[in-house]
Amino acid sequence: MADVAYLALGSNVGDRDAHLAVARAAIAALPGVTVLRASTIAETAALGPVPQGPFLNQMLAVRTTLEPRALLKALLGIERAAGRVRTVRWGPRTLDLDIVRYDDREVHEPSLVVPHPELARRDFWLCQLVELGVRERSGAGEPALP
Repeated sequence: MADVAYLALGSNVGDRDAHLAVARAAIAALPGVTVLRASTIAETAALGPVPQGPFLNQMLAVRTTLEPRALLKALLGIERAAGRVRTVRWGPRTLDLDIVRYDDREVHEPSLVVPHPELARRDFWLCQLVELGVRERSGAGEPALP
């Protein structure tokens, strides 16, 4: 059975547009993943305590047969291939890929939480989800899946 997942793409190092393009192509090439829609790209200020340049951000809606853990593993491989090195938490990065939502499923593992725990604090993610057709739950403050 296939589920719809919403993936956040971000970059604030080097050729940010190129990093996002490579990520979109790599995600589309994953076995068991079909890109359904892509949001517009937005430039946002970096979040967190580390001084750094602005990010380009985009959201993809994908249909996938991969379980959340397998999807995360694939996304981490794409980040590494793009030159992502994890040194400082919330530091600059060539590519940052996150599972923001995965249908109506919830995951609570040490290295994977879905819906993404920062979702409610990232207005640009909420706007991109709406752009992709996710509507707001009444009173819940979290997007509902279409």
